[in-house]
Amino acid sequence: MGEMPIVPEPAALPWWSALLLPVLLGFVTWSALVGDALFSGERAALAVPGREAARLLVGQPRRTVAADSVLGRVGGGVLPVAALLAAAVLPLGERPVADLSIGVVWFNAMEVLAWAAVWMVGWGSNSALGLAGGYRFVAQGLAYELPHMFAIITAALGAESLRITTIVDAQRDLWFVAIMPVAFVVYLMSAAAMAFWGPFDAPVGRDLAGGAAAELSGVDRLILAGGRWLLLVVAAAMAVPLFLGGGAGPLLPAWAWVAVKTAAVLALLLWLRHRFPTVRMDRYVEFAWVVLVPLTIAQALAVALVVLGGA
Repeated sequence: MGEMPIVPEPAALPWWSALLLPVLLGFVTWSALVGDALFSGERAALAVPGREAARLLVGQPRRTVAADSVLGRVGGGVLPVAALLAAAVLPLGERPVADLSIGVVWFNAMEVLAWAAVWMVGWGSNSALGLAGGYRFVAQGLAYELPHMFAIITAALGAESLRITTIVDAQRDLWFVAIMPVAFVVYLMSAAAMAFWGPFDAPVGRDLAGGAAAELSGVDRLILAGGRWLLLVVAAAMAVPLFLGGGAGPLLPAWAWVAVKTAAVLALLLWLRHRFPTVRMDRYVEFAWVVLVPLTIAQALAVALVVLGGA
């Protein structure tokens, strides 16, 4: 009986890739802003991100009476930092900046920081509208987090590993989206809810005059908006290694396939924002607990039976 061939692992990314990551995420976020402007029918879509940033930077700052500005600013700053830390385990081609053995757990832990961040922003404003928006996000988080966690655990279960690169390697023959369609769809829904995006933007809804962001202005509002977009981009990008085979594909190099697949997922989320109205919070919470949680548990159990059967 011959020996099993040893497949060499791709070389680890150099240390300076950690410095490149924020630049790369910034470019993708700018591209997503342009794409959203195109879906909105803007003629000068390329200028929209710069124009909005300039408008907020020169805007007159305002603050409510007895506002906890430190708490609000810390909350706003936590959002983009959490998105950047979550992106550390994203494979940029074949390897991430940090190839952690618990990459799935790390990613989910960084996402949970968004709960505290948005609530701190809402509470710190000392405004009824801001506080209502913050509590809306806490309720939304409690509703989406369990289905989201079951969805990513299903991918980890299929690969029998919490390491992101191992999950990608397990999809060389068949992408997980083909055998875990429920987990994939639920992940996309929870990714949008995590970034309070599209149909799940009730925490910053118009009925609350902006909710958690109602009292923010100037740089504070820009940081929160940037963190929200970064969170959406990172969550969309994570769908690629979890369900879409990572950098696997013909002709193009791995990094190019990661870029193409991430762009496709982002385009889908942007399109959905302009096609569906905001979901009422009570209806979403009920739907998540009654429908999404049982579906994702059933999907995880089905995958577990397949894994045990092949063991």
